[in-house]
Amino acid sequence: MGLRLLGKGFARYGRSPRLLLLGAIPAVITCALFGVAWTFLIIYIDDIASAATWFAHDWSDFWRGLIEFGAGAAVLVAAALLSALTFTALTLLIGDPFYEVISERVEDGLGGTPGAVDLPWYRTLWPNLVDSLRLILLGVVLAIPLFLMGFIPVVGQTVVPVLNAIVGGWLITVELTGIPFNRRGLRLAERRKILRANRAMALGFGIPVFLVLLVPIVAIIVIPAAVSGATLLTRRSLGLRIDDGPGPALRPADPATALRPR
Repeated sequence: MGLRLLGKGFARYGRSPRLLLLGAIPAVITCALFGVAWTFLIIYIDDIASAATWFAHDWSDFWRGLIEFGAGAAVLVAAALLSALTFTALTLLIGDPFYEVISERVEDGLGGTPGAVDLPWYRTLWPNLVDSLRLILLGVVLAIPLFLMGFIPVVGQTVVPVLNAIVGGWLITVELTGIPFNRRGLRLAERRKILRANRAMALGFGIPVFLVLLVPIVAIIVIPAAVSGATLLTRRSLGLRIDDGPGPALRPADPATALRPR
């Protein structure tokens, strides 16, 4: 269901050429910034790995090379997690008014937003920034053990990337659903509770987004389409209609009922 909602988000976003351009502008800006950062990281990855394994400089060539390789892989895995999360947060922050329009149009096409709190975008900018910073901090905390596990041969190159995708997928889903949840006056704590009750769907949505965001150019299209999909995910989590056509009348969703897994 999560993957299906992502596909439906792409389909809805792609229907409007104007929305395509509108949603791409913030992502292009962020993509340029991260492109420069990753270029420098890749250029200096050997120096970073060598500095991180200072204790192994007197080891034999084989063991020193092995531990430096593990350190380099660990740095890249941790950087991928933090990049995907901060890329999403920064893009949403830069393009908050644009993505608010995209999300709202998706909901208007499905009958509106039950329980909406009518606030101008600049009134929601600071709360959204605080929530994003909290998620980034959580991402940093979770990246530390993943980074340390990356030093373990084999495990660091097999198990850690899988855990990285799961953690990154979850955090990105929480981040992307911020716009539709905040429109209803539901902050980060309520958002996480509702998504935890629908964890499989949230991961089915977030993990593909996380993996695609590792390709910088593709991310320009993915972020706005993922905002559209995250709006549908929010509606599904709250028990609201996500398909076109006739359906039951919408009424304000009770977050308590949304805590039941679907």
